Amino acid sequence: MAAAAAAAVGGQQPSQPELPASGLALDKAATAAHLKAALSRPDNRAGAEELQALLERVLSAERPLAAAASGEDAAAAGGGGGPGAAEEEALEWCKCLLAGGGGYDEFCAAVRAYDPAALCGLVWTANFVAYRCRTCGISPCMSLCAECFHQGDHTGHDFNMFRSQAGGACDCGDSNVMRESGFCKRHQIKSSSNIPCVPKDLLMMSEFVLPRFIFCLIQYLREGYNEPAADGPSEKDLNKVLQLLEPQISFLEDLTKMGGAMRSVLTQVLTNQQNYKDLTSGLGENACVKKSHEKYLIALKSSGLTYPEDKLVYGVQEPSAGTSSLAVQGFVGATGTLGQVDSSDEDDQDGSQGLGKRKRVKLSSGTKDQSIMDVLKHKSFLEELLFWTIKYEFPQKMVTFLLNMLPDQEYKVAFTKTFVQHYAFIMKTLKKSHESDTMSNRIVHISVQLFSNEELARQVTEECQLLDIMVTVLLYMMESCLIKSELQDEENSLHVVVNCGEALLKNNTYWPLVSDFINILSHQSVAKRFLEDHGLLVTWMNFVSFFQGMNLNKRELNEHVEFESQTYYAAFAAELEACAQPMWGLLSHCKVRETQEYTRNVVRYCLEALQDWFDAINFVDEPAPNQVTFHLPLHRYYAMFLSKAVKCQELDLDSVLPDQEMLMKLMIHPLQIQASLAEIHSNMWVRNGLQIKGQAMTYVQSHFCNSMIDPDIYLLQVCASRLDPDYFISSVFERFKVVDLLTMASQHQNTVLDAEHERSMLEGALTFLVILLSLRLHLGMSDDEILRAEMVAQLCMNDRTHSSLLDLIPENPNPKSGIIPGSYSFESVLSAVADFKAPVFEPGGSMQQGMYTPKAEVWDQEFDPVMVILRTVYRRDVQSAMDRYTAFLKQSGKFPGNPWPPYKKRTSLHPSYKGLMRLLHCKTLHIVLFTLLYKILMDHQNLSEHVLCMVLYLIELGLENSAEEESDEEASVGGPERCHDSWFPGSNLVSNMRHFINYVRVRVPETAPEVKRDSPASTSSDNLGSLQNSGTAQVFSLVAERRKKFQEIINRSSSEANQVVRPKTSSKWSAPGSAPQLTTAILEIKESILSLLIKLHHKLSGKQNSYYPPWLDDIEILIQPEIPKYSHGDGITAVERILLKAASQSRMNKRIIEEICRKVTPPVPPKKVTAAEKKTLDKEERRQKARERQQKLLAEFASRQKSFMETAMDVDSPENDIPMEITTAEPQVSEAVYDCVICGQSGPSSEDRPTGLVVLLQASSVLGQCRDNVEPKKLPITEEEQIYPWDTCAAVHDVRLSLLQRYFKDSSCLLAVSIGWEGGVYVQTCGHTLHIDCHKSYMESLRNDQVLQGFSVDKGEFTCPLCRQFANSVLPCYPGSNVENNPWQRPSNKSIQDLIKEVEELQGRPGAFPVSISSETNLSKEMESVMKDIKNTTQKKYRDYSKTPGSPDNDFLFMYSVARTNLELELIHRGGNLCSGGASTAGKRSCLNQLFHVLALHMRLYSIDSEYNPWRKLTQLEEMNPQLGYEEQQPEVPILYHDVTSLLLIQILMMPQPLRKDHFTCIVKVLFTLLYTQALAALSVKCSEEDRSAWKHAGALKKSTCDAEKSYEVLLSFVISELFKGKLYHEEGTQECAMVNPIAWSPESMEKYLQDFCLPFLRITSLLQHHLFGEDLPSCQEEEEFSVLASCLGLLPTFYQTEHPFISASCLDWPVPAFDIITQWCFEIKSFTERHAEQGKALLIQESKWKLPHLLQLPENYNTIFQYYHRKTCSVCTKVPKDPAVCLVCGTFVCLKGLCCKQQSYCECVLHSQNCGAGTGIFLLINASVIIIIRGHRFCLWGSVYLDAHGEEDRDLRRGKPLYICKERYKVLEQQWISHTFDHINKRWGPHYNGL
Repeated sequence: MAAAAAAAVGGQQPSQPELPASGLALDKAATAAHLKAALSRPDNRAGAEELQALLERVLSAERPLAAAASGEDAAAAGGGGGPGAAEEEALEWCKCLLAGGGGYDEFCAAVRAYDPAALCGLVWTANFVAYRCRTCGISPCMSLCAECFHQGDHTGHDFNMFRSQAGGACDCGDSNVMRESGFCKRHQIKSSSNIPCVPKDLLMMSEFVLPRFIFCLIQYLREGYNEPAADGPSEKDLNKVLQLLEPQISFLEDLTKMGGAMRSVLTQVLTNQQNYKDLTSGLGENACVKKSHEKYLIALKSSGLTYPEDKLVYGVQEPSAGTSSLAVQGFVGATGTLGQVDSSDEDDQDGSQGLGKRKRVKLSSGTKDQSIMDVLKHKSFLEELLFWTIKYEFPQKMVTFLLNMLPDQEYKVAFTKTFVQHYAFIMKTLKKSHESDTMSNRIVHISVQLFSNEELARQVTEECQLLDIMVTVLLYMMESCLIKSELQDEENSLHVVVNCGEALLKNNTYWPLVSDFINILSHQSVAKRFLEDHGLLVTWMNFVSFFQGMNLNKRELNEHVEFESQTYYAAFAAELEACAQPMWGLLSHCKVRETQEYTRNVVRYCLEALQDWFDAINFVDEPAPNQVTFHLPLHRYYAMFLSKAVKCQELDLDSVLPDQEMLMKLMIHPLQIQASLAEIHSNMWVRNGLQIKGQAMTYVQSHFCNSMIDPDIYLLQVCASRLDPDYFISSVFERFKVVDLLTMASQHQNTVLDAEHERSMLEGALTFLVILLSLRLHLGMSDDEILRAEMVAQLCMNDRTHSSLLDLIPENPNPKSGIIPGSYSFESVLSAVADFKAPVFEPGGSMQQGMYTPKAEVWDQEFDPVMVILRTVYRRDVQSAMDRYTAFLKQSGKFPGNPWPPYKKRTSLHPSYKGLMRLLHCKTLHIVLFTLLYKILMDHQNLSEHVLCMVLYLIELGLENSAEEESDEEASVGGPERCHDSWFPGSNLVSNMRHFINYVRVRVPETAPEVKRDSPASTSSDNLGSLQNSGTAQVFSLVAERRKKFQEIINRSSSEANQVVRPKTSSKWSAPGSAPQLTTAILEIKESILSLLIKLHHKLSGKQNSYYPPWLDDIEILIQPEIPKYSHGDGITAVERILLKAASQSRMNKRIIEEICRKVTPPVPPKKVTAAEKKTLDKEERRQKARERQQKLLAEFASRQKSFMETAMDVDSPENDIPMEITTAEPQVSEAVYDCVICGQSGPSSEDRPTGLVVLLQASSVLGQCRDNVEPKKLPITEEEQIYPWDTCAAVHDVRLSLLQRYFKDSSCLLAVSIGWEGGVYVQTCGHTLHIDCHKSYMESLRNDQVLQGFSVDKGEFTCPLCRQFANSVLPCYPGSNVENNPWQRPSNKSIQDLIKEVEELQGRPGAFPVSISSETNLSKEMESVMKDIKNTTQKKYRDYSKTPGSPDNDFLFMYSVARTNLELELIHRGGNLCSGGASTAGKRSCLNQLFHVLALHMRLYSIDSEYNPWRKLTQLEEMNPQLGYEEQQPEVPILYHDVTSLLLIQILMMPQPLRKDHFTCIVKVLFTLLYTQALAALSVKCSEEDRSAWKHAGALKKSTCDAEKSYEVLLSFVISELFKGKLYHEEGTQECAMVNPIAWSPESMEKYLQDFCLPFLRITSLLQHHLFGEDLPSCQEEEEFSVLASCLGLLPTFYQTEHPFISASCLDWPVPAFDIITQWCFEIKSFTERHAEQGKALLIQESKWKLPHLLQLPENYNTIFQYYHRKTCSVCTKVPKDPAVCLVCGTFVCLKGLCCKQQSYCECVLHSQNCGAGTGIFLLINASVIIIIRGHRFCLWGSVYLDAHGEEDRDLRRGKPLYICKERYKVLEQQWISHTFDHINKRWGPHYNGL
């Protein structure tokens, strides 16, 4: 074969001699030009033949692809050029030929010039960021690419940005899908007019070449496809073929991008049937083509499809097909004839699962469907290309190519028809696919482009039977997973339902087809065809009935179910998507009167389907017990079309209702669901596991409720309005299983319900009745009223964000319905009912979002508990709404106590549903209400306040909806209708309320208190013997009545109906024979509903005669009963309101109420105390008892603790027994006492048992981010903007240190500066202390308790046992005095010279510590270990700065720098200055004192070389030796180059602790002289030559005055003259002058400069003094900060007057003559500056005015960040990251989680957090708008600083609304960063394992 291939590539044609490779390119161009010329001649036959021959040769598909793919004979196959060489060669030829000899690129450009680009048509794949504007869109699927969106004008529109799920295409320019006003600038102009006509010869070659090229591609596809073997398709092979074809398909894709001219050529080629026939028919003598054709037929066969010309099927022998069909026959073998073809692809899938239950049902549809499913005939390239695209499961490239062609109108129509033709095949492939998700997305990617266009959809519907095809295909698809329904009659059921456990439903495989169907139904013209076509409706109802009764739940009664199936969500999703959404689509076209016919059609076929369903499940009248299905789509279709008919089409309801018997059947299953909901909430289904609760929640959840519970309730309302009310009410109580409870007796037996469930089931039944009677969603409310009610209900439960409201309000699922989210009505209703609460920030609290909260008048008038109950998914939300309502009433002073749910007036009923109110006026309900009131009054068990509340609510509903005029003498109705007359005379509640009932006979257990005597149990039997199980006479009437009614309706004709048992005239029936332990008792009642209500009032208020009729005082009240006083309140208010309404509706009632009130009523229950009082008494008593118990416990606990402490102290400190004289010796010293938060003991910290502070050590680079500019840097949002870090504090310090190290001795350099600007260790504490041994055992217990994740115990992390603050070390407290009363603080009167000597001596004495370091005490061990912790906190690179690694100087430098870092950071926390003064803001929480002890202890281990102790250089004059020290290679650092603050810390830490105050002051005074000299030197370098000489002379004149040493002019002049000697000022080059400030220095500005230079030192020193000696910091104005701090430090003489302007020089106190020491200092740098004047200058100017650190400044609008960064390439890996992030500290762009930039197992963000923030990183995730914090080995999501217009975050940009910076949040973030409190404030941390 390889040889043949080589020959094919070589020349078979003698006309083309083979050429050497080098000349090939030239030759191609020449050949192409020659051919083009030949074809341009009028007689071009010769040219055409020549071209055909060439193409035959170049594009031969004989080379077996499989061989090339497998790579074994790859070299041979490609003719020696590797597998792809020949293909590349072919492509080159094609390009050359198309261009006709010219360059291909020029050709492309030429074609593009003729592009009439009216449409954008840009095609994108998944994850692309696109836009959707609802204001401009006509179709809901409209989308725009970012470019078109930004170039159009959408200001003020309702748009959002989204990430494409399945891919899509830009609709800009397509007026079928969007309004023209939204087009972008490029596509607004209809540019077809001014585009010139395409010259014929430009595309001539294309017309010849492309058909061959496409055919070649098809041959490759045929060749490469092998039927998957039995073990599933080998996707690898398919992918290999596709990879090989990548260049060819890309080439086609590029052609489509050349614009309209080329697209129309391609369209011609793809749709030309003649071309196709000539090339592919497999006739002719070319063996290769024949073979290819056979492969194609085989592929068709194996797909279960037939090729129409095939004689196998039609039996027509066609000579042309003769050869091929025989070959095929052998291959297919036993597949057999058409009827069975489709079984092959379905059985293999279904055979494996659930063999037993599966019962396949074949559809009875005719041949039409069969042909839809099985016949495919390809007539053009396009059709076969699509066939292979499907076969290969929609490769992305092919999809993109096919879609790129869509802007060509002719192609669009052809392609849509082809797509429809292949629809069934698509479904089959999808079902078999292993990658059904990807495939689904690709299918929808195509279909949404085709079917969103109404014009196109209509055309295809008319010409290609699109609707028939879709419905049939859906039906076939669901057929493959049907099982027998077990509902009702398990054995004989004929009904089949889909099996929700099947992959098809579980994975939502059906959604592409369903979504297409919904999409085309949204077009009115298409939907109308559907609604008119009776056959389609029948088929569709058939389809819907597959879902009727699916996912049946059976209540587990004994064992807990072993395996909780999670299929329920699949069932809900299937009903919503496959049934409900098409239903909403259809409903949206039934809005006007003219569409009545459609509704009649749907209703008719729906009822037929329901009737079939009832027959199939053998349903008569009783539902099977203990089973429920939530899925009744047929019921819901019926209900929704009824609702629409009455609401919009003015149809007469009765004309579309069935007979009574059908209504009875219809109500059973929805009612069963309502009862089951109550059972589930009563925990009766608890053995079925959590999933049953999940179903109950999903059923009412916002996305499902209006397709589930709302239609169900509406259908029940319709049934109730048309059926007999007594029958309906008794059915309800029977379904809820509470019939037995409704007895006057105090005890009863319930055979169907356990006692513990009775109460909640009774509440459920009453609540259901209240909802049924008061809900008006489909009974007359307008859309706006519904929206308002929904919104109020949601807001009453909780304050809501805008987006959650949009989500929670069930909008009509069909997007065209008008309530589009964000539409006008939503916003206007929202602003009418709610107030916006802007997001607030508690410092350290949680981030809040912008919330909407109900307005006061909404609580007052619109709070509707019924709606809230209907819409709550969690029961706690009802409670939450009531709590909020209570709070509102308290706050507004309307009602102080615990209110009851308010009664809300309802919208008036639509006249069609007036019958519903008969429920309120039926005797059965009145008996129930009377019985319940009586039971509540008598305190029977199992009744709750909720029951009473609902009873009163029903009574009130009855009064509100009573008949208009009440005749006091009702005409009694004769005949069988009169039931229960013994109870009540009529059926009107108003009159029945006053009817007194005297005696009631009840059946009670013999143990009951009602049984006075031993009466023998009645045994009389009755014809209702079947119902022996229940116990009370009146209950019987309930059930019997219901049965009787049912019989009556069913046997209307038969006469038995009248002989059914009727109540006798005695007050109650006697019960038929029942269980022997029941006996009959007669109760004396003598009450009416009114009297019960009045007694109830007494009972609730706890007072006798509490009710006084209000109208006796004010008769007006009866005329105008709506009184605000009654609208809010508790049960008492409710009773008063009802009595008032009863009185105002009837004179008789008014009179009777007055009579009842006149009789002084004795207390009703026999108890002494009323229940309400008893309750409160009980509560008080319980509380009292609890208090006593608690005190007893506490006392016991205290005594235990005391004894424990005594024993503990004995063990620990034997010297406690020594009498206490020791302390009396020095009464003024009190030792510091610490409480251990673990063992609770207090005591001092000792060497053996040291106490420690809980601290968190963290490395910090915050200081390094300070800059000398107040304005923060901006985040770069264009390529030009960059951030350069060399002006940060860290960079400047680095430069300085390396400069010193270049010229001076290393060990001395390391003492001249501080490090820790980057990676410094910051120590913070929560202020709690614990014994170090207690801490160790605490850590052990944490180590064993692995639950506490979030921190790693192995790294020493823990949370403070008391305040739970995060910590990772313990800082030992140094034993000794309290800071406050320190004996060392008393000032001494020694002279400064004495003090200087003392300081020097103390420094020289090593080990002058009370604790000798040699003795290993516990304390010193702990100090060492904490020092180790401090070192390990930061990385090595941040503490090793010496040139000789590991030198002791390094440690020395590191330790005093830790002190420096902590002081500097505290200064920053105070805002950068000490003006606010006061005690430390951290107050108790500072640990600097303890830290100093630890550091000092370790510093003294290192002695400084005594000959180089800076102290000497500061305080002693040495004899100058000009030659001194230059023999050494590197001199010491001159003292003027030292950092004074570092010197201060070195001096203090070298002293023995605790330090004396006067020593401290002495050190400060000495250092201030050096600092001041440095300031003068820096000033002298900064000013210009003239200024210098002027000052030099001016100062020299005053040198002899008395206080010359304290005059800055004199000193400055002296410094200048000294420095002049070393050639410091000599190199005043031109570049210098540019740097110098041109301003002249005035004395004021010089004074200011000097003060600013010295201030940072004074601030740090004052803080240090504050911490070491506990002195408060004074507060002051900013101007006087210097003088205040100076006097506080003792630099200023106390007698200093402040009248004249303050001069900093007056603080100087020179220890030795000033001029001498200055001369000495200047001399040190003289020799250096002589050689290196530049560097010498640079080192003198120390920049000390650092401003506070800031995060980068972010832009106002998030889109600017997003658009720049989400496409930006990473600088490391040059790819566009999947999760881009940007550092908010320095602006670096990084790949989050990107493996591309991983280094030694650290991902880029973690690495950056270590380099930029020493382990703390703050990153903004570009694609999520969220900020993520990395702290060491943990990370947390911090939240977003960008909020939308409603104050909400949009995590992951799901909603895609415009976002704006929230400055307050950003401040909070910055504050947490600066104060290092991320660990304390953010609670949700997790380990990142270096993977971010």
